[in-house]
Amino acid sequence: MSEQQSPRRTCIGCRQTADQTQLMRWVREKSEGGQAAVVPDLRRRMSGRGAWLHPDPACAAAAVRKRAFNRAFRAQVRMPDEARLTAAIDAFHSMGRADVTVQPESGSEI
Repeated sequence: MSEQQSPRRTCIGCRQTADQTQLMRWVREKSEGGQAAVVPDLRRRMSGRGAWLHPDPACAAAAVRKRAFNRAFRAQVRMPDEARLTAAIDAFHSMGRADVTVQPESGSEI
């Protein structure tokens, strides 16, 4: 039997591929003002197209500088500010595990 490989994704900041478990997922969320905002999806459960980013301030800064979120979502989006990026990266690291994909209420953790 072969080992099961985890999915690989490309970081929108540095353009390097990595296991999905090592990257943060960001999604586009519509706002009342008309322009969509970029928000972190730490549990990887939000619907819609996702953009993947290393939980590293250098990759986050590169993604904002290159306007990589606009390309990833194929639409104009409001870029997250530095404070929001830092808070999301800290939350990702404090979760303990990067591959949180099972919701406790789903019953699939048994």
